[in-house]
Amino acid sequence: MPKGSQPHRTLPSRADDGARPLDRAATALRPEELIGIDRLLAAADRLLADDYPGDDDTRQPVHTVYVAADRYAPALPREWGAAARDAVEAHGGMEAVALDLGVPEAFAADVATLVTAKLASEPIEDLRLDLEDGYGDRGDENEDADVRRAAGHLLDALAGGEAPPFFGIRIKGLERATRARGIRSLDLFLSTLLEAGDLPKGVRLTLPKVTTVAQVEAMARLCDRLEQHHGLAARSLRFEMQVETPQIVLAADGTSPLARAIHASDGRVSGLHYGTYDYSAALGIAPAYQSLDHPAADHAKNVMQVAAAQTGVRLADGSTNVLPVGDADAVRAAWRLSARLTRRSLERGFFQGWDLHPAQLVPRFVANALFYREGFAPAAARLRAYVDRVEGGILDEPATARALATFVARGVACGAVTEQELTDAAGLDLAALAALAHPPHTTTEGHP
Repeated sequence: MPKGSQPHRTLPSRADDGARPLDRAATALRPEELIGIDRLLAAADRLLADDYPGDDDTRQPVHTVYVAADRYAPALPREWGAAARDAVEAHGGMEAVALDLGVPEAFAADVATLVTAKLASEPIEDLRLDLEDGYGDRGDENEDADVRRAAGHLLDALAGGEAPPFFGIRIKGLERATRARGIRSLDLFLSTLLEAGDLPKGVRLTLPKVTTVAQVEAMARLCDRLEQHHGLAARSLRFEMQVETPQIVLAADGTSPLARAIHASDGRVSGLHYGTYDYSAALGIAPAYQSLDHPAADHAKNVMQVAAAQTGVRLADGSTNVLPVGDADAVRAAWRLSARLTRRSLERGFFQGWDLHPAQLVPRFVANALFYREGFAPAAARLRAYVDRVEGGILDEPATARALATFVARGVACGAVTEQELTDAAGLDLAALAALAHPPHTTTEGHP
């Protein structure tokens, strides 16, 4: 077994090397005084434990693909993968495309191989059947039929092994005009899935156009009621909030409601997804300048990032509406833009985004593969040094070791790094990597 592969291996401790046991006789405070401090901080301890549990070790997809609910069929992921590969072949092959997207020559062959395999095996990681802006208002009878048909197709895809790892619906929002329709579609979707048995793993629900904390509380109550009606375990149903209105970033009283919304959801908010164009339009930004890298977008996403920090709520960046279609120059320009924006998001801690067209999968996967492969060798070396207590040029703290392990784990999950590469470079298996990324208990300073 490779060195360091045991998940229970003791992590290094440098902060307390040579430290002597506490001399209780030398302290001035009496035990009852310390108990009083514990009582004073009991509420704060509960808050930190309950509201800031940190991220878990479950996989986060690198993207969410949005398609209108009536256009979904079980073969859709396979068709998107084939369309993306066709687009690549029409523009010189995967390695040529990777080089054109800025992949250094030293990484191009590996990235091309990995992305080609990804498009064949798992072209869509997370699929959202859209009943909101990408679907519109088609009348209750049509939407009822489309919801039930889409849910049935998902059940068929699950039975046939064609469902993506994550899937679900985006309902209409809880504003007065669309509230009843959104709730009805949510109810029909879940009821149709549950008619076939247990709630499938991987189900995701998305609530758009959130403007107030009250809407989040209402969605949490709806989930609770649906769980009771269907006999589901508590908190089986969670949902993503779309951050696409200025009111949820800055409320009328001058405060930011995002953090309150997360904590008011009874643990049901699973993600914050930035909505590029609704948010930009609401701020009055001219269409030509509406983009993921606009300063207004960065402000909103910075607020999202701080509000979600250590809560376990995942972040997702938005989409670009510049599609890779048209002549060769237009396609390559759109690919370069998407690759640059994806890399920018990754560097800023947004590990998920939206894709709206099959050919957008190409720059998404290329940018992800390069990001993780470029960072893998130094991250693996630092992890090995940390676990083996090897002194080097960098003295990593536990928080940094957790970040390094999480980075590598993300690379493995999306297919940019293989398990064998992990073992060879870091001397770790997946269980040991998970133990480093998500230790059961850590202190704020020193080592666990």
